Amino acid sequence: MRIPKHIGIIPDGNRRWASQAGLEKKDGYVHGLTPGLELLRLARQAGVEEITYYGFTTDNCGRPQEQVRAFSAACVEAVKLIAAEPVSLLVIGNTEAAVFPKELLPYTGARADLNGGGIRVNFLVNYGWEWDLAGLDRPGSDRKQIYRELHSHDVSRVDLVIRWGGMRRLSGFLPVQSVYADFYVVDRLWPDFQPEDFHQALAWYQKQDITLGG
Repeated sequence: MRIPKHIGIIPDGNRRWASQAGLEKKDGYVHGLTPGLELLRLARQAGVEEITYYGFTTDNCGRPQEQVRAFSAACVEAVKLIAAEPVSLLVIGNTEAAVFPKELLPYTGARADLNGGGIRVNFLVNYGWEWDLAGLDRPGSDRKQIYRELHSHDVSRVDLVIRWGGMRRLSGFLPVQSVYADFYVVDRLWPDFQPEDFHQALAWYQKQDITLGG
């Protein structure tokens, strides 16, 4: 089986799940913690070398404040769970904004090998594609130069993006690294994650013609 080296994860559908469960929208985020940890372990077992989670974006911060506080707190808890695993962890996002959780600052700046190290895990927190590309000063630069100037320069090219929740859009997810990524959509809402979602995505990936534009 051809395993994608780097998988991007867009865990969408938390608010819709909460509404369907009779809860307030803000209450959906905490139910995405267990799926995130389970997916990490599945990816590691499958031989995936790197995984990037889309935590929250600068655009998300325009939502009602109770939701912002809820998804921010959920990201903090998610990173704590991941940090207890054998991983090489990096949190990426605009740390200068007030909304960035201060508890996550120790995981920014440089990648940390935790519990012996292992699968590379990137967690995007208060991430915005405009912020990521802000350092590019020469549009005609070669690819290596573009990568070096990204805020997310330590994140490798994404082979496969998996989005839960049925929506078919990238929502600004790592635009440079995802430029040649295959895109798989799971209709199931993120808190309802099942291992078969991941296995089916890998099976689908086997059928794709990977050309990288060539």
